[in-house]
Amino acid sequence: MNAETVRIVRAFGLAILLAVSLSPGTAGAVELGDPKAGEQLFKVCKSCHRMGEGARNGVGPHLNGIFGRAAGAIDDFNYSEGMIRAGSDGLVWDAESLDLYIENPKTFVSKTRMNFAGMPDPVERSHLLAYLRAFSDRPSDIPEAAPTSTPTDHALDPTILAIVGDPDYGEYLSGECLTCHQKSGASEGIPSITGWPKEDFVVAMHAYKREIRPHPVMRMIAGRLSDEEIAGLAAYFEGLD
Repeated sequence: MNAETVRIVRAFGLAILLAVSLSPGTAGAVELGDPKAGEQLFKVCKSCHRMGEGARNGVGPHLNGIFGRAAGAIDDFNYSEGMIRAGSDGLVWDAESLDLYIENPKTFVSKTRMNFAGMPDPVERSHLLAYLRAFSDRPSDIPEAAPTSTPTDHALDPTILAIVGDPDYGEYLSGECLTCHQKSGASEGIPSITGWPKEDFVVAMHAYKREIRPHPVMRMIAGRLSDEEIAGLAAYFEGLD
């Protein structure tokens, strides 16, 4: 049995142990993912990422020790500006942030170079997270505040996504946004939001509002916007050339 197989077997045993020991009333604890199922799901990631003994960076960074690692933190990997910025803003990979990133990478980290459409099924993501966690330094010591459990549903209420924003109202509100983001769409250290699809804009702003995305200024701005105001801004910026 090679070292990688030993890691998987140990992680599978840990998942079973936790599933038995955590009561249904434990805060944040729900059905745990299956690392063996996650191993199969990881096959779609293997074209870019490596894990296990001797893993090196490829098209994407290696994923050994991903739990607890700051975004963009491997020194010899050429990350996108968006990923470096996310790390500087305080993004650390744990079960929740990895779940959101894997669900829709380009919505969670603006202008990430990860060429992956996302994994919409939360149960599949929980299995993949269980497998990823097996390759952390001490998987049994990772607190269940950042578990391999099936995550809570981060999707927005459909009624929020269904709000039809008024682009004229969005233009009226856009002055604060345009102090940093350029209307022309130019990007000089600050990502462009010109022409951004409405749904992506709304999802991102609500992620800041719920303090899932880490940028402190964006959290402050989004936190004082109503659902209708966010929808209006989304409609305005989507309509810009």
